[in-house]
Amino acid sequence: MATINFSVPEDLKAAFNETFNHQNKSAVIAELMREAVERARSRQRSQKAIANILSRRDEAPVLTESAFHHARVDGRP
Repeated sequence: MATINFSVPEDLKAAFNETFNHQNKSAVIAELMREAVERARSRQRSQKAIANILSRRDEAPVLTESAFHHARVDGRP
């Protein structure tokens, strides 16, 4: 297992130690890091999907308001 050293403000360290008292702090930090990695990866996937949608939008056919309205009306049961 790897070791990571980093500095945090004293008030954060104190709050962390108080909040996670009697818990394996290494395990807590590892879980928080996993969650942070997953959030970052999810955000990257979302940004990629948005970019993909926007690029396709540039290639989509343009409909007039009238054509759009008729398509909505004609598609109704």
